[in-house]
Amino acid sequence: MEAPHNPAPVNSLDLTVTSPEQMGDLGRRLAKLLRPGDLVMLSGELGAGKTTLTRGLGEGLGVRGAVSSPTFVIARVHPSLSDGPPLVHVDAYRLGGGLDEMEDLDLDVSLPESVIVVEWGDGKVEELSDERLRIAIDRAVGDTTDEVREVTLTGVGERWAEADLTLLTA
Repeated sequence: MEAPHNPAPVNSLDLTVTSPEQMGDLGRRLAKLLRPGDLVMLSGELGAGKTTLTRGLGEGLGVRGAVSSPTFVIARVHPSLSDGPPLVHVDAYRLGGGLDEMEDLDLDVSLPESVIVVEWGDGKVEELSDERLRIAIDRAVGDTTDEVREVTLTGVGERWAEADLTLLTA
């Protein structure tokens, strides 16, 4: 008889962000929760704030180099300026082949000592780790100047089951 499948523990938090500055602040607060080996998956429409969040995260981690969208280089490594983990920032938008194409980036090699942030990673990088933080950023679509974003953070796995995500609400 097959053992019953026990789904990974999940921990989630919903936030409302009203400006790019607040999105950057969220990234800086998130950096305090992250540690080497963490995989963060970002999803959201173009212009939702994924790179703004990652820029704040990079500032919070104290990494070298300006964090910008890696769309044309696919992945960019930002070494730590102190004793913290490097930030590996990946844009999987143009990668259609799932984990096969992602394997070419050797993210599994970088994962144990780095914080890896993957934009557009849904359905492409989940196999890298049973423990991951998924951040979905939703905004009003269409011709709008509305800066309001609904952000849902969902931690999957033992690593995130006990994480105090309420620290991000400050």
